[in-house]
Amino acid sequence: MTARTIVITGASDGIGAAAARALSRDGDRVVIVGRSPAKTAAVAAELGADFFVADFARLDEVRSLASELLARYPQIDVLANNAGGIMGSREMTVDGYEKTFQVNHLAPFLLTTLLMDRLVASQARVINTSSAANLIFGKIDLDDLQAETKYSANKAYGDGKLANILFTRELEHRYHDRGLTTAAFHPGGVATSFSTGSTSLMRFVYQTPLKRLLISPEQGADTLVWLATAEPGTDWASGEYYEKRRIQKANRQAYDPTLAAALWDRSAAMLAGHSAPLPG
Repeated sequence: MTARTIVITGASDGIGAAAARALSRDGDRVVIVGRSPAKTAAVAAELGADFFVADFARLDEVRSLASELLARYPQIDVLANNAGGIMGSREMTVDGYEKTFQVNHLAPFLLTTLLMDRLVASQARVINTSSAANLIFGKIDLDDLQAETKYSANKAYGDGKLANILFTRELEHRYHDRGLTTAAFHPGGVATSFSTGSTSLMRFVYQTPLKRLLISPEQGADTLVWLATAEPGTDWASGEYYEKRRIQKANRQAYDPTLAAALWDRSAAMLAGHSAPLPG
């Protein structure tokens, strides 16, 4: 069987690196994308994989990443949008967007849409790493996507992870008939460097001895690997939100098709000032 090309962002550590190792062992051609040059290169060297460095807090680096991927790979079978994180105090990026919103939603939205023609031609699957925080903290206000009036590290993260699910559902709506399949998933509470530098109370779990209560990166990556390898339409349903290989209940806003379409359009409009028109 011809090896598939699988691009994984946020793959220099944690569940991204664990998924890359598992998929590489299965014979797939894994492409490592990470923010840290040293850590990204180390994982790639371990696997004999190609790698690219991109900071999702800089949209010019996301655009460069998309251009490099398109130049290098005539087919992309899986795009795993795994990069993301919880931040500290409200901070604006060099692009003029609230950092949590950009890193967790706008950047993967931009990468996916810039690759869209290639993904459709490849009949690819797009996998988006979300979080149960969408259910606990998420409440999207289209008029306050930058969290200007209401900000906390937890709420901004929950909104970003809810946006991942809305993006997944709108991807399904717009592109399923063209052969694209997609899913979002919650990896669970995973013992990684998550919440480093954040003001969120989550850091007292992830950055203290309580971390021993969390699952391993390999366990957290299991659903990602399953979505990347199992048969969509048979083993899993496109457009759904998963945890432990099972469809899970998400925030009630996740099931609002009007909101999903509006978030897509608003995201594209926000990015239009920084680029050529994006695919609809």
